[in-house]
Amino acid sequence: MPEWAAEALTRAVPPESTQQAVGYPSLFLLVALGALVPVVPTGAVVSSAAVVAFHQSSPFSLLWVFLVASSAAFLGDMALYGLGRRGVASRNGSRWLNRLRDRASPERLARARTKLDEHGVTVLVLSRLLPAGRVPVMLACLLSRVPPSRFARGDAPACLAWAATYQVIGVLGGSLFARPWQGVAAAVAVTVVVGAVPSVWRRVR
Repeated sequence: MPEWAAEALTRAVPPESTQQAVGYPSLFLLVALGALVPVVPTGAVVSSAAVVAFHQSSPFSLLWVFLVASSAAFLGDMALYGLGRRGVASRNGSRWLNRLRDRASPERLARARTKLDEHGVTVLVLSRLLPAGRVPVMLACLLSRVPPSRFARGDAPACLAWAATYQVIGVLGGSLFARPWQGVAAAVAVTVVVGAVPSVWRRVR
């Protein structure tokens, strides 16, 4: 990017107080929405927020990103699990349960149910870190009628580990580049590549 364009972009960036007032609620809404509708690239959102926080002067910016992202992911997961439980209890199912079924192939669901039987809800931690791994395990928990309290005990550390992982990606991107937009671009690229690996591998197989 030309120097004059970079300087103009820098001048257009709002002050930190405005970024925080708008950024944290936006981060919460995007992550919670991404948990309910698994098409929003929430990992890229968290990494981008971490890049911006890394370049801010406040010592608590990164902590706030972590707390907001992990709590939004947890609440979104629990809301989706509650909606899915309604479908399991209903004779005709529900739209939310059908969406989860559509996003989990029978093979992946079978593997998730096997892992759930072997390791219990602790498998949620790994499933949250694997691209496209959350939905099959959540669906397996629903079909096995895992109580919400037990699901929450496994999902809470999973959301904490997930938020920390993508925040580390953002911090690394922010530390490698002098300008925040460069770190954001790098973090988004990494998360997109990581998310695309499973689908590319399945097609190659």
